[in-house]
Amino acid sequence: MNPQQQRRFFEERGYLIVPDLLDDDEIAASRAEIKRLHQLATDLHTREDPLRGHFQREPFAHNHNRGDLPILRKIENTRNFSDFFARLSAHPNLVSTIQNLLGNDLLLFRSTLMLKPALHGSAHALHQDSAYWPMEPPALATASIALDDATSQNGCIKVIPRSHHWGLQQWGHIAQAQDAPLSDREDLDLSGQIDVELKAGSAVLFHSLMVHGSGPNQTEHSRNTALYAYFSPHVRYVPGEGAPREKSFPVIAGLNDATEHTLVAS
Repeated sequence: MNPQQQRRFFEERGYLIVPDLLDDDEIAASRAEIKRLHQLATDLHTREDPLRGHFQREPFAHNHNRGDLPILRKIENTRNFSDFFARLSAHPNLVSTIQNLLGNDLLLFRSTLMLKPALHGSAHALHQDSAYWPMEPPALATASIALDDATSQNGCIKVIPRSHHWGLQQWGHIAQAQDAPLSDREDLDLSGQIDVELKAGSAVLFHSLMVHGSGPNQTEHSRNTALYAYFSPHVRYVPGEGAPREKSFPVIAGLNDATEHTLVAS
């Protein structure tokens, strides 16, 4: 698809697949970096460092560790712990595609590793990201980059095309046990739900109102994903009660080459 077709597809269906975003060397480097981050998680936990809170253990694993390394569900704020994943958030191929969808000025809302460890990776219940994010209007875009082959068997992402047109709704807890249903909402139409299987190095981009989730990883191999959520500076920061009234976000592109941009709640 050309850029105009990509934008039209994203606007109509709420998602867009970007094949072969990363090359083999970048995929190999990402896997080595994930191993280093697991080792860092062990060190932070041993020292009882407050930063260990960014490394979330898999809640439904029978054991806390596999060998000397923790079994992790996700790592938040990866830009702060990894030069590799900081650079990946500004990957030229990724940024140009996101700019085509959101505009030239891009801020980064989230940088996360979602980890589905072998045999333990929990399910992620269906939800809309904007239901949990203090940003209005709900018009962010997330890039989900497969660092391993993503299949139905190892819990690839599931989306309901065009569900970003449903409006903002309420959802429950996201992390679910392997045998739990992806939703307990009886009013939810799942007839259009599809599995988005990806080869390692490919990505799916989706609107922050897209209803999505993922099944458990029941295979003997881990399935890891780098997530980055982007937004235009036209989106406002609307914190809840008790939250800071201003927040700074990394600038990925535009805004006169600034490195950071602060949003102040009105």
